[in-house]
Amino acid sequence: MKRVLLIGLLMLVACQKQAEQSSSASENIISLPDDSTPQFLNSEEYAQLDLPFSEAVRVGNILYLSGNIGIVPGKIELVPGGVVAETRQTMENIKTTVERFGSSMDHVFKCTVFMADNAERAQINKIYSSYFPENPPVRSGVGSSGLALGARVEIECIATLPGNWRQQAEKIRSPGSRRPFL
Repeated sequence: MKRVLLIGLLMLVACQKQAEQSSSASENIISLPDDSTPQFLNSEEYAQLDLPFSEAVRVGNILYLSGNIGIVPGKIELVPGGVVAETRQTMENIKTTVERFGSSMDHVFKCTVFMADNAERAQINKIYSSYFPENPPVRSGVGSSGLALGARVEIECIATLPGNWRQQAEKIRSPGSRRPFL
């Protein structure tokens, strides 16, 4: 009986030590912020347009851009000149947005191009490809009718945030907030 009691006591002490070790090990685990929480990003200029969507959303080290059309910065009007001028302005708007929020055109890895007329694909491609001279992102091209403001082209992109993206993400200030869908 003494032997059974002694074995039970030893097992209890061993379990207690194991629990203490597990507890101290879990205290050493670094708790990181939830990177899956979306951060809705809008520049002051974009927020003033009072659009029913965000300019970009950051989730972890991924930056998702809203579809861009060839609007004059700060205004809700297309640049004149047709599909070539619109495509160039669209790409400039995308470049400005990715750079504003800590990325670059070199870190864009996926784009979707919406075209009012597939016959304009060659003109769009000429401008589009000049923004990605090396390592062009994967891309889908879709014929579409009824783009916003009668645009000829709309492009949405996804980019990574390079380097220490957590530190960069903390520096991003978003004066605009997520607006309800109107």
